Amino acid sequence: MLKIVLTGGGTAGHIIPNVSLLPYLKEKFDKIYYIGSDTGLEKDIITKEGVEFYSTPSVKFKRGLKFDNIFIPFKLISCIKKAGKILDNLSPNVIFSKGGYVSLPTVIAAKKRNIPVISHESDLSIGLSNKIAIPFSKQVLTSFKETALKIKNGKFVGPPLREFKNYSIKYAQSFFGFENNKPTLLIMGGSLGAKAINDNVLPILNDILQDFNVIHLTGKGNKVNFSKNGYYQTEYLKEMDVAYSISNICITRAGSNALFELLYRKIPCLVIPLPKGNSRGDQIKNAEYFSYKGVIKTLYQQNIKPSVLYNQIKQVYSEKTKYENALNNFHVENSCPKIAEILYSLARKHKEFL
Repeated sequence: MLKIVLTGGGTAGHIIPNVSLLPYLKEKFDKIYYIGSDTGLEKDIITKEGVEFYSTPSVKFKRGLKFDNIFIPFKLISCIKKAGKILDNLSPNVIFSKGGYVSLPTVIAAKKRNIPVISHESDLSIGLSNKIAIPFSKQVLTSFKETALKIKNGKFVGPPLREFKNYSIKYAQSFFGFENNKPTLLIMGGSLGAKAINDNVLPILNDILQDFNVIHLTGKGNKVNFSKNGYYQTEYLKEMDVAYSISNICITRAGSNALFELLYRKIPCLVIPLPKGNSRGDQIKNAEYFSYKGVIKTLYQQNIKPSVLYNQIKQVYSEKTKYENALNNFHVENSCPKIAEILYSLARKHKEFL
């Protein structure tokens, strides 16, 4: 019996790639488990996928010189011990870590038990948790070729993406309650970074709705006080395939997974990366990389205000054909089959070794 543990959490960017892998892993593994935290998004998302979920405590490094950070090593030791007990109970043949501070206790505990770990880095720059995880990982897979070159045990495979169905425009219009044939603007700020976008979108929604229908993913706890024909809002949308089927352009953050997903679907984007301080600066690097390739337009958050945002939306739509041509020449491959095969091969070797 082949068993795998998935781990990763804190934000959707560390969870959704694991969800993307599930259909491929179910073909190869007899048991799939997930280790995450009780406080993040992962428990709710993963349990809805029918995967057995185990929670372990985790500690997050606070950016800057914070007094609380001196206690992290002691807290982490306790977290590792608890993750180790879960691993002793499950006895997996391989672990796949999508990063984030939630994954670290499991990754470190696996080393002592000789359970092989495969980690994955989605961003162009390497996150702190994955930097720590490198010596504990058999291999670190990456979404960007350039990132793999910076890691001794790095291997470029590409981004793990969800495969979506294509729906007819008529079905999508009915799903979102749109009663006209205007083009559709998709707005999504990510699981944690939506508020700044929402605050600048709200004053111009009436103007936007003159030209577009709007699908607005507001983020958890960020409901917008606005209602009008042609406007659909929700905190989180599971049926992203319906949204992608009708969206002509998108406003988004620069999280790697979401960006690769939109590029894969060939949707022109106005990208507003999270500024440094709100993140480690990874979104800025992602945005600059794709801007250099000519496949997105970037608007930095320090320059954002409602009138600027409105003009940028109109500009991206007026240049939609240019971006679509660039996207058609930009190859994005779903790495899920490759990752599943790597994990399966390693799990079999581990089982034979035992």
